[in-house]
Amino acid sequence: MGSFPRRTWLYRTTLAAVTLLMSIQGMAQGTVTQYGRKPATSKGPRAIGLIQLFPNGKAHLIPVAISVDGKFFDAGSYKGAPVPMALDFGIVYEGFRAGVSQGIFTITQPGQASHVWMAEGTWLPAGTKAPEKGKKYETPNIEDKDAPPRLHRGDPKAVDPPTGDKSTPPASAPAAEKSPASAPKPQESAKIEEPAPPIEDPNRPILRRGKPDPAARRELVKNFDEEETPAKSPKDLKASPGSVQIIPAISDAAGPEPRAYNFYLRPGDEAGYRAKVLELAAAEYTRSIAAMQGNLSARPRKGAGAAKPPAPAFDDVKLNIFDLSNSNDAVLVFSAKIRPHPSAASATAGEGEGITMVARATLEGVLRRIFFVRSDDLHLDVSARMEFIDAIDADGDGRGELLFRRTTDAGTSFVIYRVTPDRLWPLYEGTP
Repeated sequence: MGSFPRRTWLYRTTLAAVTLLMSIQGMAQGTVTQYGRKPATSKGPRAIGLIQLFPNGKAHLIPVAISVDGKFFDAGSYKGAPVPMALDFGIVYEGFRAGVSQGIFTITQPGQASHVWMAEGTWLPAGTKAPEKGKKYETPNIEDKDAPPRLHRGDPKAVDPPTGDKSTPPASAPAAEKSPASAPKPQESAKIEEPAPPIEDPNRPILRRGKPDPAARRELVKNFDEEETPAKSPKDLKASPGSVQIIPAISDAAGPEPRAYNFYLRPGDEAGYRAKVLELAAAEYTRSIAAMQGNLSARPRKGAGAAKPPAPAFDDVKLNIFDLSNSNDAVLVFSAKIRPHPSAASATAGEGEGITMVARATLEGVLRRIFFVRSDDLHLDVSARMEFIDAIDADGDGRGELLFRRTTDAGTSFVIYRVTPDRLWPLYEGTP
């Protein structure tokens, strides 16, 4: 039989086209499989703040940041004409600790303290019933007695006996007629007690709002410095332990359902993690001191011996263990103060020395440092103090981020970091 080269070429071309088509389809399915599980992110607006709960029952809100279409802005200045959007009347914030709801904060009055925006409002703890503003209808108590019915008569003393001629009007009638005309005072007081008109702009995005109270008196912008006990601005948040509670809060009209970020620990796991993180923190601190002295890469001298920094002693140790991405991966946030050591090796450190470290645990249980900072009161221009606040869902994607208060020689600000496998990625960095 003869060969048909044209048919053979056609079969080869068809086979190559089918192979190419199947390869493209497989790549597309792989792409969908890889990125199809990415959680939906809230487009916002999503406002983040800090709730201050004072011992006298007052509650204030400090704005931190606001996310709109995936971009973060300063909540204290975003759409701030005449009041920042995050501090508008009736905005509702939900307070969280490690992703667990603590209560509801409703803004009743925005204002400024030391030229910094903040707001006061009402705090309703989780599980507490909201107070009722009106009186409930109560069923009258009808006594069931085996007695004959009787009519209730009025007081005979209240009825005055008629005196004089019936045709003559009583002398007090003209005075009664004049009394309504000379009483415009209730109308004037009602005008004074009218609340300020709400801020309405159809182009402003909408945050989570509560039911407004028309009977509440409010000013457009209040000066909190005029109060007997002035409100604390973000620069003065460093209060004595236990005096003021700080709770992170989020306001989002259509955000994801919150979830807890606490890492599941079996009995004995916390003690093991604590021992490992203390060892890692001591090693990182020693390495930091050696780098400052210029001995990190220096070879030890023969005969003389290299001076090693002493092992640090930690005070006020705080350890938080989170599962931020719901993947059973432990993220450890460690902070502590360094106890002063009377030696020349620690002479470079200033007063109030402390460290903050973030580490991740591998599958083998080994801790890997992804963030470390050492600071003291005398060198804040070189290394900022990072005070960990809590884990929050800042961008509304269901995963937790880390919120810090950063203190430098220029002032105090807030930063939000996303935890990656090898570092902390900044989502928002405020300015003092």
